[in-house]
Amino acid sequence: MARTFRVLMSVAVIGAVAYGAYVTRDRWLGSAERLLGYQSAAAPGEQAEGGRRGNQGQGFGQGGGRRRGSLSQFTGPVPVLAADAKSADVPVYIDGVGSVKALNTVTVRAQVSGKIVEIGFEEGQDIKKGDVIARIDDAVYKAQLDQAIAKKAQDEALLAGAKRDLERFQRMVQSASGTQQQVDTQTSLVAQYTAQIQSDQAAIESARATLDYTTIEAPIDGRTGIRNVDVGNLVSSSDATGIVTLSQIKPISVLFSIPQQQLARVNAASATGTLAVQAIASNGQTVIDNGTLAVVDNQVDPTTGTVKLKANFPNDKLALWPGAFVNARLLVETLKGVTVIPTAAVQRGPNGTFVYIVRQDQTVSMKPVTVRQQDDVQAVIAEGVAPGDKVVTTGFARLQDGSKVQVSAGAGAAAPGATTPEVDGQPVAENAAQPNQAQTSGNAASDGQRPHRQHSGQGGGNGGHRRQNTDGAGGNDANPNANSGGGDAASTNPPATSTQQQ
Repeated sequence: MARTFRVLMSVAVIGAVAYGAYVTRDRWLGSAERLLGYQSAAAPGEQAEGGRRGNQGQGFGQGGGRRRGSLSQFTGPVPVLAADAKSADVPVYIDGVGSVKALNTVTVRAQVSGKIVEIGFEEGQDIKKGDVIARIDDAVYKAQLDQAIAKKAQDEALLAGAKRDLERFQRMVQSASGTQQQVDTQTSLVAQYTAQIQSDQAAIESARATLDYTTIEAPIDGRTGIRNVDVGNLVSSSDATGIVTLSQIKPISVLFSIPQQQLARVNAASATGTLAVQAIASNGQTVIDNGTLAVVDNQVDPTTGTVKLKANFPNDKLALWPGAFVNARLLVETLKGVTVIPTAAVQRGPNGTFVYIVRQDQTVSMKPVTVRQQDDVQAVIAEGVAPGDKVVTTGFARLQDGSKVQVSAGAGAAAPGATTPEVDGQPVAENAAQPNQAQTSGNAASDGQRPHRQHSGQGGGNGGHRRQNTDGAGGNDANPNANSGGGDAASTNPPATSTQQQ
């Protein structure tokens, strides 16, 4: 008998503990969520709702305590962000990927063999056309020039003697003391010496040119690279590496490719004038330099189906460097006075693209649109939206045609000098002020001014386990229920900052 009594008492104690935990679970869970920072911005409103349910006094038999997943769905206005459709001039670009190439590149090589005796530049130096790059030992080539000059002088002396003999033979023929054969032979000898002198002059010019090759000059304006040889090294015209590479980088060129389908459009635009080209950084936004289209290649690459284009840039700031990869953006057209909206406002459904337009009564209308073109920032709308219409850009999760919305002020709408509010040490968006207002309303409701809202869940809530207030002090008894209701609201309603995400 005593054993049976102990068993019954144990069962009773366990049942009482379980019942108490079941009754107070919402209060403890709500407190834990508030400590962890999970309480939603809509929680204060649900606190007032929980207090009102407690005062209704619905009993445990109608469902006991509220289940955490049985809260009524959001029935208030949907918080969204919106933007106005505008009329603007929109440039039309064709994007391509290419590489930077020097406008002119020269590998400076020696034209004669010899030892380098002087280097006339610093690595990375900007030099002008005609500046001395290097000098080669010219002793041998000077000797060759002197030899050619001496050979010409020798032949000139022989020519002078042959001419005198010719004159003598001509006088002898006139006096009948000589023969015509002697005159003809001497005339041929004079012509031979004359041709020899011309050959000597050519040899002199060749020797002089060879001597000039010992002084290596810059053929173009440009910047020198890393030197390949030093003073004292032997160089020759067969060296593949050369002495240094000279590149002209101001101005500079960019070679890029576009699909062959865009070729006709580019040719048509080029017929009207010079096309502008922008060099874009790897982030896709920063404009490195502005240039003009120089040439379109005369054939399409059959392996890739693309055509090469070349654009020239002034490169005054040296932002473009030979060999670097860049994105090129070719301006082919400018759309005048078209309707533009943020790209985030364009949604896609089974029937195509559409947008939500905010009406004057703060409801939304789902309207199909025709998108002419779009990028990461804005979309050009051909049909469906007019300038001045307000379109929803963020907060589509609960939207449907005819939904009531509340347009929140974006972060950019803050007054100059206004400070950004912070919650628990973290900055929040400007539209977070709306939940704070809801919390104020919840506090007012706990003082006896609760808003009347329709329920869709089971009645009772936590109030089903509490004594119904019949003495007129409902405002005092409503607060505990409101607090526990706030814990449930935090588990189901998204925070206010989630309205900025699609």
